This record gives sequence, C-alpha cells and structure tokens, in this order.
Amino acid sequence: MQISIEISLYPLAETQYKDEIWAFIDRLNGVDGLKVVTNGMSTQVFGDYDLAVAHVMAEIKQVHQTLGAAVFVCKFIGGDRSQTEPR
Repeated sequence: MQISIEISLYPLAETQYKDEIWAFIDRLNGVDGLKVVTNGMSTQVFGDYDLAVAHVMAEIKQVHQTLGAAVFVCKFIGGDRSQTEPR
C-alpha cells in the first residue's frame, strides 16, 4: 500500500530554525524508497505506507529531541498522489 504525506514544520526554538528544517528534509531524502518533494510551504513524502510512516515519525521525534518545541502539521493520504495533476 502506498501513502502520500504532506508535512509543514514550525520550530518554536530561537536557534537557526532553517538549518533544522533542512536537516529534517535531508534525512528524509536519504531514505531509499521514498520520494520527497519540497516547496516553499511544505514537504511531501511518497512511498510505501510502512516505510514512509516509520521514517516520518522517527524524524519528527528527532526534531523534538533536538529542538524541544516544534509544531508539525501533517496530512496523511492513502495512495500515491505524486502524479496527480492539479485542477
């Protein structure tokens, strides 16, 4: 089963938050079997359901351990929506 996940990360820390956002994205990009697409508003992750969910949740945990306070807004959509054309 495939899944599409859209993620927005809002660090609440006073540190170099852009570095933390890019580190989060880079770690997801390093996972074989996941397609990661980033734009100015969010990051989309596409792939096998178990693989994608496990890695996204692990990376969310990593950010919370590193920054402490961060807000994630996520959408989980069944199926691979990476090839869907906008209307």
